[in-house]
Order: sequence, then C-alpha cells, then structure tokens
Amino acid sequence: MTTNYSKLIGLSAMALIAAATTVNAQTRPAAAAPARPAIAQGPAIPGVCVFSVNQTIGASAVGQYIHTRLDQIVAQVKAELNPEDTAIATDVKALEAQRASLDAAVYQTRGQALQGRINALREKADLRQREVKATEDKALNRVAQELEPIAQSLYQSHRCSILLDRGSVMMANNEMDLTSGAVAALNAKIQQFPFDREHLDTGTAPAR
Repeated sequence: MTTNYSKLIGLSAMALIAAATTVNAQTRPAAAAPARPAIAQGPAIPGVCVFSVNQTIGASAVGQYIHTRLDQIVAQVKAELNPEDTAIATDVKALEAQRASLDAAVYQTRGQALQGRINALREKADLRQREVKATEDKALNRVAQELEPIAQSLYQSHRCSILLDRGSVMMANNEMDLTSGAVAALNAKIQQFPFDREHLDTGTAPAR
C-alpha cells in the first residue's frame, strides 16, 4: 500500500512555526494597565521594599532593544527556512499531480525522498528555535548582571530591610516600589549591546 504524500503538504510549514520563538515577556514593553479606582491604603512600611525585575527590563531601553533585535533574528530564521519550506510544498503537490501516471514504486521512492527533506527541515527548524532561545537567555542574563548592583544600591539607599518581588505581591504602596528608580538607573547604565544568534550546531559563537 502506497502512502498518500499529499498529507505531507503543510507539515514542513509547521517547522517554521516552531522556529519562530516567542520573545520573552521581560523584553516586551508592558501594555498600559487600565485605570483603577483609587483605593485606601495604609502608609508605606519602613524597611519593606518591592521591585519587579520583569517590569524593569521590559520598560528599559535595553529591554526594548533586546526585543527588537530578537524579532530581527527570528525574521532571519524565517527567511532562511521559508524557501526550503516552499520548495518542499511545491514538490509534494507536483508529485501528487503525477501520481496517476507514475509506477507505484517510483511514487513511493519519490515520496520517501520528500519525507526525508521534510524531516531535515524540521530538525533544522528545531535547532534554530533552540538557538534563538539560547540567544534570548544569554541577552537577558547580561541585563540581569547589569541590574544586580543597581538593585543592591537601591536597597541600601532606601534603607530596605527586605526586598520583595513585585510579581508575588498583589498590592503595595507605590512609595515602597523601587522599580521606576531601577529603570532610570538601568537606562543610564546601558541601552544596547551587540549580539547575534547563538550557533549550537558548531558550538562556537558567531563573530562579533
């Protein structure tokens, strides 16, 4: 029994979808929050501070730069894979159009060759996905290293006794929130730095 290779049409395109990784929310500018009615709250608690790493990176110039640069890298990946995807889809349709006139063994052989190309494209797309994720992680780690001494400085200058993650606190007096100060300090320290897609297939980083 021969395989119906028309079922393969579009499967290679799934690899492209997998390759287009979603950029970390830390690097995306935060959407404007809907206005909330004013609520009564107690005074700021001395020594208790809150701080959001995600919001700091997302609102910072360097965070927005990383987001833009990662979008460019993903676009480069799609530009690399799209021609292969289109060629495979075209060849699958051509094979199906010839199916009635082809010997079953010839049809099966050509179909298996197309399946091999699809599998190879999927593997390449998976590799590119992992490379983009590794690139994203490396860029964010760089920013986290820049942010650590800023957080320590704010902690000391505000005489904090404890620093809580804003993401784990439902509500807090804004006077205890150090995030805006962290954004300003991060913007003053770094706004961008060059980086390219990591290359996991060679184990070596691209030339800077």
